[in-house]
Amino acid sequence: MKKFLDFLPLFVFFIIYKIYNIFIASSALIAVSAVVLLLKWLLYRILDKISLLTFFLVAMLGGLTIVFHNPDFIKWKVTIIDGIFSIALLFSYFFMSKSLMQKILNTQIHLPEIIWRRLDLAWGLFFLFCGVANIYGIFYFSQDAWVDFKVFGLGGLTLLFTLLNGIYVFRFISRENH
Repeated sequence: MKKFLDFLPLFVFFIIYKIYNIFIASSALIAVSAVVLLLKWLLYRILDKISLLTFFLVAMLGGLTIVFHNPDFIKWKVTIIDGIFSIALLFSYFFMSKSLMQKILNTQIHLPEIIWRRLDLAWGLFFLFCGVANIYGIFYFSQDAWVDFKVFGLGGLTLLFTLLNGIYVFRFISRENH
């Protein structure tokens, strides 16, 4: 349910963009992101820092897109969020004694420390790649192509990377439980 809620604003943005334009889609993105935050609070009675940060950037950059009638603000949201995540995870991998991924997910999953460290590195590099790919898309794709790339390219890549990480992690969860 949480993953569905995380992707809901993106899909609404895409649908509204295809029907109307990027400015109405940005308004919808802000509204649906706020509803998702409310639903997460009602369902789980907790709001994680990642969701709050993401909403703040959506509201700020989406708002700037609407106010200044400039789609560049919303386009840069992806790179800013991915950049923050990449820096945090790579900093954790190289300079912290405990994995950031472990701190975020430790209550849900128990894994050997080396696996947590590998996840920090893998996700840090993944977010770095996605941020750079988004920059390429901003400068070299039309707005329509960028929206498709954002939703299906980066969105699909994120789902695939999540699935592959799940398969990787599952092998170690299974070993620990035997």
